[in-house]
Formats: sequence, structure tokens, C-alpha cells
Amino acid sequence: MESCGRVVSSTLAVFLVLHLGLIPIMAQQKELQIGVAGQAVILNCRGIPQGTGVTWKYSKAVIRLFITTHLKGKATMTDRSEINPTSKHLKVLDLRLSDAGIYTCEYGSHTVSISLHVFKLTISLDGHFLPNEVPELTLMQNSTHPLPNLNITFFNNNNNIVRPKFLPNGTPQKYTLMLKQLEATDSGTWMCHIRSDSPLINQNISFDVKVLGFQNPDSERKYATADSTVILSWYLNFQQIKWKEGFTGQMNWKQEESATAHELLDFNVTAQGEQHETKKISRFRFEIPENKPKSTIQVELSKVHFNHSGQYQCQLAYSGRHTQSKIELVVMKVSADPVGPLSRGAEMTLICQVSSPLPSNAHLLWKYMNGTPTDIKKSKQHEVKVEVKVSAAGLWSCHLIEDDDSKISLNYIVEEAPVWLSYVVIGASVGGSILVFGLACLCIISGISWQRRRQRAKRMSRARQYLLENKTCQCQHRLNK
Repeated sequence: MESCGRVVSSTLAVFLVLHLGLIPIMAQQKELQIGVAGQAVILNCRGIPQGTGVTWKYSKAVIRLFITTHLKGKATMTDRSEINPTSKHLKVLDLRLSDAGIYTCEYGSHTVSISLHVFKLTISLDGHFLPNEVPELTLMQNSTHPLPNLNITFFNNNNNIVRPKFLPNGTPQKYTLMLKQLEATDSGTWMCHIRSDSPLINQNISFDVKVLGFQNPDSERKYATADSTVILSWYLNFQQIKWKEGFTGQMNWKQEESATAHELLDFNVTAQGEQHETKKISRFRFEIPENKPKSTIQVELSKVHFNHSGQYQCQLAYSGRHTQSKIELVVMKVSADPVGPLSRGAEMTLICQVSSPLPSNAHLLWKYMNGTPTDIKKSKQHEVKVEVKVSAAGLWSCHLIEDDDSKISLNYIVEEAPVWLSYVVIGASVGGSILVFGLACLCIISGISWQRRRQRAKRMSRARQYLLENKTCQCQHRLNK
């Protein structure tokens, strides 16, 4: 029994020694916290009794003390830090990559250690882009512990996953990545999600991507009928993204790809969003609508004709870089040969044409509105004109079809000439024929008569010459006698 008592006593003594030995170890256990460069981080020191002073240190250098008032230390982040008087937590502002390390919170006989792991995410061009540019991002990490390999995922402004391209020669300390080509609709807040299993890291870092550009596509086609009014619009997105600097732009027009471009107007937008436009000399007239929407470049063309067709290009310039959006205006017109009412038994050719070749998914179509579905005439691929012969009055309509969708149409009414007009035309034709025949006969008779008079004059001239010669010979004969 005595030996059993000694064993129990020894066991209790060993447990007590181990317990007392673990107290300082447990008091000095390190807690992992994550911080992001440029942001603020709050380091928590839990369990501090009310009214207890606290000292915060970084790598044994005092940051701040709090007894009854704040006392500053000499650590590198001292001027960027503050202690919460109630919770005694330490707040470090404008965190830097070099701020990573071991922070200790000391109160009474207790010491709490915190390991701060800092990430820094930077984006090229300060996050200001034009469409089709590709952002380059750099993610760096710093810690006193061995740096883990990170699993990095990006989410765009619509919370959709974007797969970046990792550039070679990356290290656990520095990752360099390339995102996708940007569009104007990509403007907004993106998210970088960082994950690691050891140590356990699950951190989100948000960053802004600002893309200055047009909400229009890079190139679009607009159809218009002759003599109609057309408004061409380019929608800018600078109001939504609060662009930090001003920029300039201009709008040009050329009739075809190889032609010389003519500047129609230029504009500038200030950092405050004020927009100013100036019209330039143009060979055709256009107007800038007074009540156009904000952040919009617009021109209005009245009484459109073939000479207005071509490429209208709006261009933005920022920091030596450019982006542009183009609208191709295609004009359609209809005509008839001959022009006028259709006489009974006569034919007329209706012509429908556009100002430039159509794409492969578009064509022109004449349709007889008063007839059957078979009364149609379709253009061939890339044809700019389609003709149809008409022998009866009625309504014809020319449609410009793109992907089975009628974009524009023009009607042509073939009118039938009145009966009396037909008789007048026939009578005029007959009378004209008789008149021409009579004139021809008169010309022939006049020609014959003129020819006879000429021959008679020649004969008389020869007779006078003969008589004169004969009289002269007789006079000479008498003198000789």
C-alpha cells in the first residue's frame, strides 16, 4: 500500500510539474492573422482584464504602450498604429509588406504572440485600362514562417471565375499573372481569392478594374433608307467608373476603307465629367442633337442619301493610348425605269440598291404585296442591286434581310396609266409616225424639185454660152468680107 501511495504521489508531482511548465508555453502560443498591404489590420489580444495596461511589441521593439494614456515606442509602424482604449487591440494602418512578423501583446505576466502574414496585390497601369488591354497583376507574400504555395482564383465584376495566365519564373514570394483582354463592361470591383492548407489561409483581396471605352461593339452596321433621318450614337462609360483624369476624342468619316478620312467633330471630357464638342468642316451637313443622353457622342444626318454612306469612326485617346468604335452606314434606295405610270401592255423595271456590298448573311428582296408568295425577286450573295420587271400596277416592297430578319424596307407603288392617257399616247405615237412620214415625203419632194431646178439652170447656162459663142463667130465672118 505504501508503494502504491508513493507511485500516486510521484504521478501527481510529475503532472503538476508538466502543468506548470505548460503555462508559459500556452501563454506564448502564436496566433496567425492575415493582413493586406495598403489596408488596415487589427491585431486581437484577448482576455485582457479591464483597467490593465498593455504593451505591444514588434520583434521585441515597442510599438505602443497603454497604461492610462497612449505612449509611443520606436518600432517601424509606430506612427501608423493605435491602441483601442477599450479592447486594447492594436490597429496598424496602411499596412506594408515589411510589417509581416511576430507581434506580442504583454499584460501582467501574460504574453500573447501573433504571427502576421501580409499579402500585397498590385495591378498594372494603376488599374486604368482601355478595351483589349490585358492587366498584369503581382501578388507578393511575407511571413516569418516558410512561405506556402498558394492556390489563386480570380472573380470578375459579375462574380464569374476568370482563369489567369501565370508567368514563368514565379516564386512562393512573388506570383505574376496576366488576366484576359478587357472590355468596357469589365469595369468594376474584382476579387482575388487566396487559399492555402498549411498554414490555413482563406483570404479575399478586392481590387478595382476601370476600363474606359464604348458600350458599343468595336464595329457595327446600321441600315437606313434614302431621305430618312439617321442618328449615329456612341455610348461612353466614364460616368459610371469615375475616371480620374480627362481625355480627348474625335469622330471621323470616310466613304470606303481606302478613302481619305474627314474629321467631323472632336471632343474632350474633363475629370469632373464635363463634355465639350466642336464641329469641324464637313462636305455634308450634320447636326449634334441638343437633347442627347449624357456620356454620348451623337450626330444626326437629315435626308440621307448615298453620299452619306460609309464608315463613321469614334476614337478615344488617353495617356498616349487609343480605342475606337466604328459604325458602317449602309443606305438603300428604290427607283423605276422608265419613271411614271405604267401604260397598258408596257413594262417597267424596278431597281433596289444599297450603297455598299452586303455581308454573306444579308440580301435584298423584291416582294409584290398584292400578289402571291411566288412574286418575289432575291439578290445573289454580295450583290448591291436587284431588279424586277413589272407589267402590272400594284405595290412592290424591297426588303433588306439579315439573318432572316428584315432590317429596313422601301415601298414603290406602280400606278396604271388612265385609259385616255393610253389613247393619247397611242394617238401621239400614230400622229408622230404620220408626221415623220410626211416630213420625210416633203423632204424627198423638195430634194427632187431642187435637183430639177439645178439641172434646168445648168442647161440654160450652156445654151447662153452656146449662143454667145455662135454670135461672136458670125461677126468675125462679116468683117472678113
